Amino acid sequence: MRPIQPVQCRNLHRFARFAFVLVLLPVASSAQKLELRVISSRPEMVTGNDVLIEAHIPSSDAGKRPIITLNGNDVTSVFHPAEATGALRGLVPGLGPGQNVIEIKVRKRSAQIAVINHPDTGPVFSGPHQKPFACQTEDNKLGPALDADCSAKTVVTYMYRSTDPIPANAMPLVFPGKLPPGFKAYDAGDPHPKDLAKTTTSQGKTVNYIVRVEKGTMNRAVYEIAFLHEPGQPLPTPWQSTPGWNGRIIYNFGGDCKAGYRQGVMLSAVSDMKESQGYATATSSLNIFGNNCDDVISAETLMMVKEHFIKQFGVPVHTIGEGGSGGSMQQHLIAQNYPGLLDGIMPGASFSDLTTVVTRVGDCSLLEQAFLAAKQPWTDDQKKAVSGYFSWGTCEHWMQGYAYDPTQKNHPDGHGFAQSAPCDKKVPEEEVYDPIKNPHGVRCSIYDNEVNIYGRDPKTGFARRPLDNVGVQYGLAAFNAGKITAEQFLELNEKAGGYDKDGRLIPARAEADPEALRIAYASGRVNTAAGDLGNIPIIDLRPYMDSIPDIHDQLRSFATRARLTSAHGNADNQVILTVPGPKEAMPMGLFKLLDPSSIYSIQSKEALRLMEVWLDKIDADQSAGSRARKVARNKPAELTDACFTDSGEKIAEDRFYGKPGRCNDLYPAYADPRIASGGPLAGDILKCQLKAVDNKDYTQPLNAGDLARLKAIFPQGVCDYRKPGVGQQGSPKPWQSY
Repeated sequence: MRPIQPVQCRNLHRFARFAFVLVLLPVASSAQKLELRVISSRPEMVTGNDVLIEAHIPSSDAGKRPIITLNGNDVTSVFHPAEATGALRGLVPGLGPGQNVIEIKVRKRSAQIAVINHPDTGPVFSGPHQKPFACQTEDNKLGPALDADCSAKTVVTYMYRSTDPIPANAMPLVFPGKLPPGFKAYDAGDPHPKDLAKTTTSQGKTVNYIVRVEKGTMNRAVYEIAFLHEPGQPLPTPWQSTPGWNGRIIYNFGGDCKAGYRQGVMLSAVSDMKESQGYATATSSLNIFGNNCDDVISAETLMMVKEHFIKQFGVPVHTIGEGGSGGSMQQHLIAQNYPGLLDGIMPGASFSDLTTVVTRVGDCSLLEQAFLAAKQPWTDDQKKAVSGYFSWGTCEHWMQGYAYDPTQKNHPDGHGFAQSAPCDKKVPEEEVYDPIKNPHGVRCSIYDNEVNIYGRDPKTGFARRPLDNVGVQYGLAAFNAGKITAEQFLELNEKAGGYDKDGRLIPARAEADPEALRIAYASGRVNTAAGDLGNIPIIDLRPYMDSIPDIHDQLRSFATRARLTSAHGNADNQVILTVPGPKEAMPMGLFKLLDPSSIYSIQSKEALRLMEVWLDKIDADQSAGSRARKVARNKPAELTDACFTDSGEKIAEDRFYGKPGRCNDLYPAYADPRIASGGPLAGDILKCQLKAVDNKDYTQPLNAGDLARLKAIFPQGVCDYRKPGVGQQGSPKPWQSY
C-alpha cells in the first residue's frame, strides 16, 4: 500500500499531562516531522469502526513519551513498536460514524489526522446499494443472514496439505463446503496427522503445511482470506510477522459477467501453488463479475477486504491481482481508477475493460440479424471476414451467453449484456422489469447494473447508455479486400440495425446518450490505460483459444498494449506471454488448462515468481526517475514477451499485432467486427466522429447507384477513425465516488 499524505504537526503553548499506563519509548526514525498516517486505508475511506494508525516521531524526540487520543480520549495503550521500522502502530477502536480526529502530542508539539468512518456493510464510494439484493450466506456455508445487508458470523477453519497423491480427475474449482484437491480438514485438538506435509515459503521458511481459512461478510459480499498458520502459534499482526506468511497477498478476481442484485457464491481462494509458497490469498463474492459485473463495487470490496486484512495481520509488502476474463477487466480498471490497491496485476485471458467489449459483442447479434434477413447468400468464410474473428463461431459463442441471439426462439426478450431481462433466478420474478406488466421493475442490463455511474435518462428513467453503431460500415475491410460483393456490403449495412432501450434488435442504428459517452471516459469505465495503469507491472498470461473458437481471443492483449502505448508512449510495463490453450470447449477445456502439469499452470507459477522479483527490485530502486521509469528498468531480464509451444519450448520475441514472427505464426491474432469495419486496434472508440461518404475509401468499384444507396444508409455520414471518438478523453480522475 502506498503511503497516504500525512498531516503536519503544529506547535502548542502548553503540553498536557501524561495519563497512560503503557510507557512508549519510540526509537529514532527517519521522520523529519511529527506525523500520523493511516496505513490500513485512505483516511476518508475507513470502515468497520477501527483504523490502523502509524505514528512517526522525529529523532529529536526519540525516547520521549507520546500521548495519542481519539476524539479527546486517550488511546495510547493500543500502540506498539512495529517489528521492522520501530514506528508506533496502533489499531484504534471505537470510531464513531463520520469524522473522527486522532491526535499525537510529544512535548510541545502535536499532529493530528481526521478520518471518515463508514459501516463495514458499505457503501463507501460505489453509490447507493442495489435493491432488491438476495442474501446467499447459506449457499456459502455461513448460515442464515443476520440482517438485510447479508451479514454473517465470521468463521475460521483449518485445512492441511496431505502427502497423499491427488486424484487425476480432481476438480480444480472449489465451491463452498468443499476442500481443494490434496487438502484435508485439520482439527486443532488432534495430534498432527501422519500425512501432514511441510512446505518451504518463498522467504525460505519451512513450516507445517496448515492453512488458516477465514470466511465472513463485508460490503454485503462473502470474503475469504487464507494463509499458512498452525493453530496455537501466534498469528501475524501489524507489529510482528510470522514464519508462514511471506508478507504478500494475491487477490483473486473471478470471471463471467452478469448483473447483480445478489450476494453471489464464492469460489475458494485457497491455491496449493500460492499457499505452499507462503502467500496469503483473498477474494470475495463481489469480486466475481459473474455475481455482479460492476468494477466500482469490485474495487470497493477489494479495498475493504484488504483494509480488514491489514488491521488484523499487517501491511502487505505487495498486493498482486490475478484472474482471467472478467477478472482481468477488474484488474485493469482498478489499477487505472483506484491506484494503490494493487501493486502488480496478472490478467489471464484478458480484456481491457467491459464497456468497449460490450460494443463489439453486440455487433455479432447485429451481423446475425443482417445475415438472416439478407437476400444475398453468405458463406462461412464471408461471415468470418465480416466478423474479423478466426471464424464466425466466435460470434456464435458470444451470442450463446452474452448477446441477443436472433436464432434462439426461446429468448424472445433477448439475453446478454444490453438486454433488460432476464435477471438471475435469485431476483424474485415479480420484481423483474417487463415493458408491459412491470415497467418499473428491476432491469438487468449491464448499464442498469451500473446506474450509479451512468445516471438515468430523464426520458425513460433507465440507465444512460454509451452503446452506439451510427456510421459503422460493417464489412468494410472484407469489401475492400474483395471477399464480399458490393451488394452484400450494402445489404449488410442496410439490415444490421441496432438496439432499442430494452436491448432488443430493431432496424434503426443504436445511438449513444451523449452524457453516457462523457461519463464512460471521465469515470474510467473505458480503460484508456492512463493514470496508474502505466505505473505498475502487468504480466498478461494468455492461453491461446482463438481456434476453438472461443470469446477469449488474443486480440485483447494487443488492444491493451495499444492503449498503453497511446497513453504513455510505450508499453514497457506490460509483458505478454502466450501458452497453448485447451483443445476443447469449456468447461472441460478449462479444467485441463488448470491441471498443475499443464504449461499454463507451470508458467503461472513462473510468472508469479518473476512478478515478485520485479516488485522487489522496484522497491529497492532509490535512484531518480518516475515510477514508470523504475518499473521499466527493473523488469527481470528473463521476463520478456514470449510464447510457448505444445512441448513447452519458450520462444522469446517482442509481440506486435500482425507483424512477422514465430509467435504470431504459431498463435495468430485476428480482429473483431469494429476493426473489420475500419476501427483502430485499441478498440477504445465507443461512438465515432462522422465524415461524408467518399468513393476514395473503397478499393472495389461502386457505381453511382451504389454510392447513392450508401449515402441513404448513412445520412449523417460514416465513421472517421482518423479522429478521436465522441466524448473520448484521456486520464480519468482517480478515486471517484458515486
